[in-house]
Amino acid sequence: TDPLTPCGQVIALHFSIPTVFFLRGVPCAIDIHAAQSPDPPSYVPRLFSLNTDHMTFPQRVKNFLISLSESFTCSMVFSPFESLASDFLQKPMTITQLLSHGSIWLKRLDFVFDYPMPVMPNMIFIGGINCRQKK
Repeated sequence: TDPLTPCGQVIALHFSIPTVFFLRGVPCAIDIHAAQSPDPPSYVPRLFSLNTDHMTFPQRVKNFLISLSESFTCSMVFSPFESLASDFLQKPMTITQLLSHGSIWLKRLDFVFDYPMPVMPNMIFIGGINCRQKK
């Protein structure tokens, strides 16, 4: 299923079946938080920040501010899915709690071409020969 529209995950939780996520990346690093990977803003560059994993102090501050704004924006974007999941599953659910039940995360990126980041054992990189190097 696709974690951007977590309707498949809601149904999987309802029927208690395992979920395999197939994704390139999820805004706001929700996939990383849901899988409980470490995600320090001083180390992992945010999407659209144009930072690399070697950041200066001002870039780290910018990265931290972006991560703060992401949490606010994503809470607004994913709130309809949170209310849908809460109504359907009959218990309060956040998007992070909903996606935290994923069994395997198939990530369509390459660890070498993108940026290094801490990952959990259930995150599998399936990119590589199909990925182009970032400029």
